[in-house]
Amino acid sequence: MVNRQMTPASKLGDQGDVLSNAARLFREKGFERTSLKEIAEACNMLPGSLYYRYNSKEALLVELMRRGVDLVTAEVESAYASSDDPVERLRLCIKAHLRALLVDSDAVYVLLFEWRALGPEAREEIIELRDQYESLWAEILETMIEQGVIRKNVDGRLLRLIGLGALNWVATWFDPNGAHSLDAIGDLIWQIAMDGVINKGGQA
Repeated sequence: MVNRQMTPASKLGDQGDVLSNAARLFREKGFERTSLKEIAEACNMLPGSLYYRYNSKEALLVELMRRGVDLVTAEVESAYASSDDPVERLRLCIKAHLRALLVDSDAVYVLLFEWRALGPEAREEIIELRDQYESLWAEILETMIEQGVIRKNVDGRLLRLIGLGALNWVATWFDPNGAHSLDAIGDLIWQIAMDGVINKGGQA
């Protein structure tokens, strides 16, 4: 576990602001090319104030990744709870994951693409958190298979791995000012799911 030194809140500045700026810089420049000094400057803090809270750049990255897991998990759980229709639930969860990754927070992007920068102990913790999030999707998909919504001959684990991989890769090419909107991308992914794995005949 990464050690983090605690100090009074007055010395720390706004933690949310620190994490948001760190996430933005890590996404724009990469973890290795971003310094704590740059993060402190982006937050209008003295570097020493940032060191009070995070004694290393890795400690900041770990805290940021925890935030990313919490955010994307909350988004998907909220989407799942917002409908009683199992097919609609899947559509909403797909869009919730994309929204968390591409719109709501740079932290989710950093979680997905910078975890290799972590040392062994920190990496183990973050992989465990990531696995907890993926288990949420595993439960959603397995429930749909049991209900006959997804065809029973579909391998739920393989569907989860390929599905999340495709969703996450969108972050590497998505342009908010480009030709394809977030909704259009989500709709196309949903259509692929409908055509490929959803049981339209009503038979398990």
